[in-house]
Amino acid sequence: MTENLRTALTGISGILVTPYNKAGEIDTARQKPIVDKAIAAGVHILVANGNTGEFYALTVEEAQAMVCASAEHVGGRVPLLAGVGRGVRDACRLARTSKAAGAAALMVHQPPDPFSSPRGLVDYVKAIADAAEGLPVVLYLRNDAVGTKAITALCELPSVVGVKWATPNPLKLGEAIAATDPDIVWVGGLAEVWAPAFYAVGARGFTSGLINVWPERSVAIHAALEAEDYRRANDLITGMKAFEEIRAEELNGTNVTGVKAALAAIGHDCGATRPPSAWPLTPSQHAALQAFITSNEIRF
Repeated sequence: MTENLRTALTGISGILVTPYNKAGEIDTARQKPIVDKAIAAGVHILVANGNTGEFYALTVEEAQAMVCASAEHVGGRVPLLAGVGRGVRDACRLARTSKAAGAAALMVHQPPDPFSSPRGLVDYVKAIADAAEGLPVVLYLRNDAVGTKAITALCELPSVVGVKWATPNPLKLGEAIAATDPDIVWVGGLAEVWAPAFYAVGARGFTSGLINVWPERSVAIHAALEAEDYRRANDLITGMKAFEEIRAEELNGTNVTGVKAALAAIGHDCGATRPPSAWPLTPSQHAALQAFITSNEIRF
């Protein structure tokens, strides 16, 4: 199972949205068509309770409900990675729920706690891994300031099988890869646009929010990168870059907004985002998104 997971991690990690109804409550049923479409297109692994799933906007109970629903929707067709985080007790609670739901592995969000220390982070991940009773762990690093020494210590924990690298620093990534066990899978955590740069220093696979809207393009980009056809990969990335540019506006505050607005525009409304995410798109952002959808003839 671990080897299957490692292989899947070198593919596309599709970060699923959390749908809401008109009252703003989670609407788990509306996620299933997105899951089905992504798997049919060839997405290799799906992620519940990631940042595109508004993890930090959910209550613990909502996050538990979403991982259970996502596991049911996936139905074992591809591995499911379950995001866990927040305070260590909440993270351990989510880890136990995720294991019981049938997740293939945990994705441990890097704590935003202002007093998080490098060695404390190691203790945090170890506690979560213990709570999950041997379930594999993928680290999600959004801040490389913890340093290579701490990253190495994290990767030495027995349950850790991979790292999603979500900081725009390929040189630090290369340094971390060189310092750790070669069996660790390093995944580009900044979506399609950064994938070529991360591939160049040894990462494989990438995370994607685009898969909620246009999974076929993500799969084509991955195939080009795996074939070492960087010219084609970059051409394909250029064709979807407008989408990522919209998501990166307002200090990345339109990251999920862009995905949910696109889903609504192509006929699968998953509700608004929750504050402090921006909602709705501004008129200029909406026009740019509509032009992207129309020019690429994207439909649900």
